[in-house]
Amino acid sequence: MNDTMSKYFSFLTAFVAAWMLFSCNQEKDPIPALIPMPQHIDWGTSSFNMADTSTCFVQRIVSDIPEVPLNKEEAYRLNVSADSVILEATTETGIYRGLQTVKQLVFEKNGKRYLKGCAIVDWPAFRIRGFMQDVGRNYQPMDMLKEQIDVLAAYKYNVFHFHMTENPGWRLESKIYPELNTEESMTREKGKFYTQQDFKELVAYCRERKITLIPEFDIPGHSAAFRKAMGFEKMSDPRVQPVLIDLVDELCSLAPANVMPYIHLGTDEVWHDYEKPSPALLPALLERVTQHHGRELIVWRPGQHIEDDSVSITQLWSSSGHPKPGHRYIDCRLNYVNHLDPLSGMVQLYFDRINGTAHGDSLRMGGIFCCWNDNNIYEAYDILEQNPVYPGMVTYAETSWTGQKTYVGENYLAKLPEKGSELFNEFSAFEVRMIEHRDKYFQEKPFLYVKQSNIEWKVLGPIANSGDVDATFPVENELFETYRIDTANYTWQGPFYGGTIQLTHYFGYPSHFPKETGTYYAYTQIWSPKEQTVEAWISFHDWSRSGGRRGGPFPQDGEWHNTHPKVWLNGELIAAPEWNNPGLASNTEEIPFTDENYFFRKPASIQLKKGWNEVLLKIPVKKDTWKRMFTFVPVQEDNGNIKEVEGLKFSAELK
Repeated sequence: MNDTMSKYFSFLTAFVAAWMLFSCNQEKDPIPALIPMPQHIDWGTSSFNMADTSTCFVQRIVSDIPEVPLNKEEAYRLNVSADSVILEATTETGIYRGLQTVKQLVFEKNGKRYLKGCAIVDWPAFRIRGFMQDVGRNYQPMDMLKEQIDVLAAYKYNVFHFHMTENPGWRLESKIYPELNTEESMTREKGKFYTQQDFKELVAYCRERKITLIPEFDIPGHSAAFRKAMGFEKMSDPRVQPVLIDLVDELCSLAPANVMPYIHLGTDEVWHDYEKPSPALLPALLERVTQHHGRELIVWRPGQHIEDDSVSITQLWSSSGHPKPGHRYIDCRLNYVNHLDPLSGMVQLYFDRINGTAHGDSLRMGGIFCCWNDNNIYEAYDILEQNPVYPGMVTYAETSWTGQKTYVGENYLAKLPEKGSELFNEFSAFEVRMIEHRDKYFQEKPFLYVKQSNIEWKVLGPIANSGDVDATFPVENELFETYRIDTANYTWQGPFYGGTIQLTHYFGYPSHFPKETGTYYAYTQIWSPKEQTVEAWISFHDWSRSGGRRGGPFPQDGEWHNTHPKVWLNGELIAAPEWNNPGLASNTEEIPFTDENYFFRKPASIQLKKGWNEVLLKIPVKKDTWKRMFTFVPVQEDNGNIKEVEGLKFSAELK
């Protein structure tokens, strides 16, 4: 090789090396955390500069998107490159859904805003993806409802189920029967109701966001306010039918059928003779809704049988409820947020397979995520602060849009999959995206979730305690792999993963242990990079916000729970809270919650030393202990928002 060629190759080698070094040092555009994750996405290598006026943003309706197999009316195709953004759909609704994805593609770099380059073809797995609020028991102001509807729209929901009537109150104005809205007819928030103008405004607000409002009159059960206002002792009174027909007519007059195509009439939980309807009532209402008004009728199942009904849509609300043969149905069986805690509850929502399938069909319409704030409240916004509504919305948005593609049955409704498995990694990846959304989009809203898939535990028990929850065992003195107590051997099991561990699930979903009484112990270690005082979510046998304080009585001051559990950090007991309402009986639904659940009371203060810290929990379980679970998660408050404590590590290895 001559000198010229040698110099050329030396230059070329140096140039390639320099370019590779330059390329490696370039900041790569971030991959946005999309929720719900699109059905098909390819990330591009370039991004769209939103300030560049020479580029173009095109939205257009097309006659078809061939790659979409179902629910084309909400599907969209999106291509983002350096010089253009092209969003296509077959309907305006599809365009709107695509725009929600565009908003999540935005990132900032060097003071400029960009859209991450990508090619997306997307569609919903189910044609109904909804959220329900019960305003019959507890009235919610219009601005609070609109806040929730805005979140629904951002996450591609298409139904808002408006449960307007309950035993405490009939919350929709009737100009025909104004006695329904009097203070005398109501037992909570007396005289609070939505005017017909409010209702029309709410329907329009939903419609602007491509959401259908489904109104519900819950009859003939849940009808105390109705009966009291109208002077009916029984729902079988012959005067009931013409009144309800008038009310259905009045409701349907508030929005045309193309805007409000569904009417929900309840029919569930008819427990008493005075709630049982006459044989003709429900068939007459079915005919009125479907034939006279041209709407679809939705009823709860389990619920009252309607003679000669072949057209109703059934909404499944209980694990004992099964689809009615030949009828379309909506699934709500496993998603009552008032029963869920933020941590294990999101695992349940994520792995619940809506309609038992990966996607909908002619009968499987989809699902509606429900907030039944049964108990009385002090402030309306407590409903959002005392239930994991917003993390639930985000989680259910993912699964109702993308579909839960892997069949797992009930295996992971009460526990995380095995660490390292494909399903565990899938949930962990979703958790990362959800936390990014928490920090980016919910700064001024209660988002009750922190990372938990990295927290591991070992659990020992249950040790037979002869019904004595205060019985002590050698575990409290020294840690060994195995203990022999009386005539039985006990060995630590696990590791189990999560900030909340369901020992035995209250609805019987498969969990870590069979339903037995006795005393459990749980163990983990927390590594801290420095000595520091942090806070912690700590709880045992958590409470549902439903039917009073189910599993009560509520503990006395100085007790974590009526089963007398204990918490040690590095051998030191952590004191239980001083409760606002200690010792309340189970049936106390008219006394609002204030500090009962770990995620809306002030977290406990704990002192971590630098290095490894040992956590030991004692968790007695009695025969009547309803929720059998524990929670221990270090947290920090950041401008009123709960987040993870940075730099912590977890290990359940015994020293």
